[in-house]
Amino acid sequence: MALAEVGACGRLLLWPRVVLFGDSITEFSFQENGWGASLAERLVRKCDVVNRGLSGYNTRWAKLILPRLISKSTGAESTVAVTIFFGANDSALKDLNPKQHVPLEEYAANLKSMIQYLKSVDITEDRIILITPPPLQESAWEKECLAKGDKLNRCNATTGEYAQACVQVARDCGTDVLDLWSLMQKNQDFSSYLSDGLHLSTKGNSF
Repeated sequence: MALAEVGACGRLLLWPRVVLFGDSITEFSFQENGWGASLAERLVRKCDVVNRGLSGYNTRWAKLILPRLISKSTGAESTVAVTIFFGANDSALKDLNPKQHVPLEEYAANLKSMIQYLKSVDITEDRIILITPPPLQESAWEKECLAKGDKLNRCNATTGEYAQACVQVARDCGTDVLDLWSLMQKNQDFSSYLSDGLHLSTKGNSF
């Protein structure tokens, strides 16, 4: 039956949706050549791709706002997939960026809390995808920090610890995981995947 015929019958179409939940790397994903925009184009007429990226957010703030973004009254039943893409801000160095820093153990607990919440609104593990933070290109990000009068406030080794914690949470909770931190560094120079050392470049978005 054509969509117009369905509409004429007065029945509401429950259109499937994919929710992208994360920090600035998700927020910027709908820019030209962004990974979110590419996903939306690929899934057009199949489901809506909803960008819920919040620049600057860490998991501490994310778990508080998640119930306001996804609930049984706001289309959870039509949600076919949710990506949870945090860690780039959580892994900021505590001494140099205490506002965004979240301790490693709390980061893992926050991810588990968000998974449990999604399950409570009937979004099952097989519809949840965790994404680790990408690797950090320290020299490029240091230039960005110095331009703002700051010191380098992140390091790749620390980001890697958060990526490993994200992978472990996925194993513990039975969700899928995309380990960008490891994959982007596998046998290659990963700097071309990053526009400023932290955020994804055009090449990184298509990775």
